[in-house]
Amino acid sequence: MTLRSGELAAAAGVNLQTLRYYERRGLLAAPERTLGGHRVYDDDTLTTVRIIKAAQRLGFTLDEIADLVDTGRGHARDDADLRAKAAAKIAEIESRIAALETIRDTLRAAVDAGCHDLRDCAGSPGCPIPFPDLADD
Repeated sequence: MTLRSGELAAAAGVNLQTLRYYERRGLLAAPERTLGGHRVYDDDTLTTVRIIKAAQRLGFTLDEIADLVDTGRGHARDDADLRAKAAAKIAEIESRIAALETIRDTLRAAVDAGCHDLRDCAGSPGCPIPFPDLADD
């Protein structure tokens, strides 16, 4: 079964520009063309676009996805293993979560301390927001 560009885009939930961008990035192979010049894609391309979108939702960059898609096509490199990439992404996400928790806790402390204005809070010794070197000015 083949799909034209618009059909593929609709089935995958992306727009035409996204398909062309993925082609330019090498995430999708250049499609076959009809005699009239229309791009046509096979079912495997639909699966690939869905994989790309799912991987993006999981936080992978397009460069990381390019490695993973190549792995799935049998062009695996030692550093492109999904398990290793997923473990690295988990570590990155856990680091970001820890940073966000610190921000959340600091903002909660500012609310609890009754901070209403950043300038006033910055000059207060009880301000929980870290303003490095401001108290010394």
